[in-house]
Amino acid sequence: MKVGVLALQGGFRPHVEALSALGADNLEVRLPRDLAQADALVLPGGESTTVSRLLQTSELVDPLRERLATGMPVLGTCAGLILLASEVLDGRPDQVPLGAIDLTVRRNAHGRQNESFEAALEITGLSGGPFPGVFIRVPGIERLGQGVEVLACLSSGEPVAARQGRVTVCAFHPELAGDLRFHQHFLSSL
Repeated sequence: MKVGVLALQGGFRPHVEALSALGADNLEVRLPRDLAQADALVLPGGESTTVSRLLQTSELVDPLRERLATGMPVLGTCAGLILLASEVLDGRPDQVPLGAIDLTVRRNAHGRQNESFEAALEITGLSGGPFPGVFIRVPGIERLGQGVEVLACLSSGEPVAARQGRVTVCAFHPELAGDLRFHQHFLSSL
C-alpha cells in the first residue's frame, strides 16, 4: 500500500519522515498523477486557505473529491482537518471544504501561533499512555455530524480528533510529537 502525503505547502516533510520511519511506502503528492498512485493520503498542517487555492491550481480538487467519495483512507492534521470538514467557519469566501467528514470546524479557534500549546491526550485505540498533542494555531471542532466518532478530547471536553469511516482528522500535529503511535494507528487501519 502506497501512502501519499499532500506536498503543496506546510508541514508535509515530517509526515513523510514519520511514515518512512514506520516502513511505509510513501510519495509526495503535488499533481493528479501523484494522487492516482496513492492508496491512502495524509493532508498535513499548513495554511488552509493557501492549500485550498493550491489544490485548485494543481487541479487536484476534483480527483481528490472522487478518491475520497470512493473510500480512500485519509488522515488530516490541523489544516488537513479544515480541508476535509463539511463546513469551515472563519475561512475565506473562496475556500471550499472537501466535505469528507461531517463536522464543522473553526479556523484558529484557539488564537494565533503564540497561543500554541501542548496537551497530553488519551486517544481511542492508542495504547502506551497519553499521546503528546502539539497544538499550533488550533482549529476547533464545533459540530460533529451523525456517525462521527470522537477519538480524543482536551481536558475541557473539546474534541480534537475524530473519525468517520475511512477519514481520520486531528486538530494537533502528531508528526511533531516525537511519537509515531498516531501514524502507526492510521497505517494499521489501512
